[in-house]
Amino acid sequence: MNAKIISWYIGVSLLLVAALMAVSGLIACFTPGDGSAVELLFSAFVTAVAGSFPLLFVRRARHKLNFKEGNAIVVGSWCFACLFGMVPFLLYGREFTLVNALFESVSGFTTTGASILEDVEALPRGLQFWRISTAWVGGVGIVTLFSMIMSGHEEKSTLSGAEISNVARQAVRGERSERFANKMLITYVTLTVVTFFALKLTGLPWFDAATNAMSACSTCGFCIRNTSIAFYNNPAAELVLTMAMLTAGINFGVIFLTFVRGSQRHLFNSETIRVFLLLVAGAICVITLDLMLSGGYPSLGEALRDASFQVASISTTTGFATQDTTQWPVLSMAILLVCSLICGCSGSTSGGIKIDRALLAVKGVRDKVGSAVDPGRVRTIRVDGHPRSAGEVADAFGYIFCYLVIVVISGAVNIAGGLDFTTGLTASIACIGNVGPGFGEVGSLDNYSAIPEFLKVTSMLEMLIGRLEIFPVLYLVRSIGSRR
Repeated sequence: MNAKIISWYIGVSLLLVAALMAVSGLIACFTPGDGSAVELLFSAFVTAVAGSFPLLFVRRARHKLNFKEGNAIVVGSWCFACLFGMVPFLLYGREFTLVNALFESVSGFTTTGASILEDVEALPRGLQFWRISTAWVGGVGIVTLFSMIMSGHEEKSTLSGAEISNVARQAVRGERSERFANKMLITYVTLTVVTFFALKLTGLPWFDAATNAMSACSTCGFCIRNTSIAFYNNPAAELVLTMAMLTAGINFGVIFLTFVRGSQRHLFNSETIRVFLLLVAGAICVITLDLMLSGGYPSLGEALRDASFQVASISTTTGFATQDTTQWPVLSMAILLVCSLICGCSGSTSGGIKIDRALLAVKGVRDKVGSAVDPGRVRTIRVDGHPRSAGEVADAFGYIFCYLVIVVISGAVNIAGGLDFTTGLTASIACIGNVGPGFGEVGSLDNYSAIPEFLKVTSMLEMLIGRLEIFPVLYLVRSIGSRR
């Protein structure tokens, strides 16, 4: 691997981070009484200097990026963005110790939405916007975003291919990596803008509408209110956010082809999307019935309203809340836990295992059972009408296996570190799936402030591994190990 070339690209990503810090600083400057302008603008300066250093001293000659270099750029860009992203929080001080500042930064960039803040509303507006900005950039992907300014098709393809998994591009076959990334970005920006104006129409102030739109479309769940979306008690806003979250949980490439190119067969005939939406609808129905039978809700409408919002929030790994789900019946909590494992579609901003892999694994098991019962029959596994190879099925099983192993190991570490079983296990699931809230002490209206610092560090590692979809991190470790 060419370390100088890798550092050049990481420098570009830091310049993007610096630009967003500067925008947040300007918002602080134009907000009366905001005390975060100096911290944000100084952080932007420091980050810009750090990002410019490799650009000034490293000559980017014509160099065709290979897989190892592309992978190192992706992992390195995410890690450095998180490190420099914590600087505004660290300079602001208060509850932002070194570990807490880094935790908030990693949680934002990975769109996990877990927070250490006891009082979010006490933050100055500039820092609130920076906090949401980390999530919005992380939603579409740091490298995907800055690679749009690159001129070479080959480097765009290598970088996009390293950050966007192959399973995400399966729904839009025939598309090159950089074209798929372009479609994702256009769809992402459009969805954010549409959600913002829709929230404004429901009566939300412009800053609330903007930050909630950015958070919903990135499926992060950061909110500028202590009680999340429950603060507004606005059914119309909840409906808009529910639709935005579910849309953000669908493959953006498929959405682009449907509404920009008018090819309805992509969205409305997609088996993966149908399964995702059917599972969401089924979870809503069961939880609504469970809430009604538990006697905690006076009407079917109220139960359906809360069930719909929470299922959409958890199944897309957003983490917004309108109710304290730790007080719900056991069956409802169990269904939400399953939703936080599988989650949305590949090619979306959702985290988790992804419905694509789960569907492919289920079909792989069915094929295995069918082959044992009727060995002479030739079977082909198809998803969305396309045949899938044995290698693709094996990849799905391998990913799910690694995912669950990490959940178990991290859960065991959490419990050994002093958390109770429910909190430890659900925090592990919430962090690797980039969901945010779990149950127990990290419920939907709680936070991670009371978690021991060592467990905050392990949770951050889990967030990064989950956001990068495990294998890029393993590839980098293997590459470094093989050099030694």
